[in-house]
Amino acid sequence: MNIQQIKDDRDRLQHSLDLLIAQIGPIQIGSVEQFPFGWRKAAKGRTVWRIIEEAITQNIEKHYRELSIDNVHISDSEVSVYDMSCTYAHNKPIYINIKSAVIGGKKNKDDISKAEGLVNFYKQDPDRNFFVATFFIKFNANMTIEIVRVVVFPIAWIKDIYVNPSNNGNLQSAYYKDLNDAIYRTNEEFLPLFYQAVEIAAAKKKKKQEQ
Repeated sequence: MNIQQIKDDRDRLQHSLDLLIAQIGPIQIGSVEQFPFGWRKAAKGRTVWRIIEEAITQNIEKHYRELSIDNVHISDSEVSVYDMSCTYAHNKPIYINIKSAVIGGKKNKDDISKAEGLVNFYKQDPDRNFFVATFFIKFNANMTIEIVRVVVFPIAWIKDIYVNPSNNGNLQSAYYKDLNDAIYRTNEEFLPLFYQAVEIAAAKKKKKQEQ
């Protein structure tokens, strides 16, 4: 898979998810009467993310043809590295991990996926195209959540390839929400860097355990 092919798949998926956002519209969580003091501490992405993710995946599954997608598969595993896969025309499946971010939030080093799971994922086919789709949300005063925009980012293009040496062993990045931060790579260029990060994390973990 060369850079142009990755770009093409990214653009197709971006177009589909842009259409999806327009179709879903505001998601009503409650009424002003039920929440007389508004969102307060609940105005955080992780508080409502599971509901939003369900709305996203269900609408893709039901309306995929209207979104210019030929076929879609929702992952039935809670531990899978991806949330769904889809195909365009007769291209290879592309794999998507769905994330959320609150508009105006800080740039943090977030979990992308479990490194061990990604190693096994790429062992099956090192040429797989994997994207992170980040849906940016805002909390409205009428107790709706609005998906404002989405950024589709190839995992091979993240510039800070880092695996946390903790028990979770997650691939993490602070630069997957803005295409201006992308480092254009093929999987052939990305995977050696990723595997090196996995080895470094394993060595750090082992050293800590021996202390």
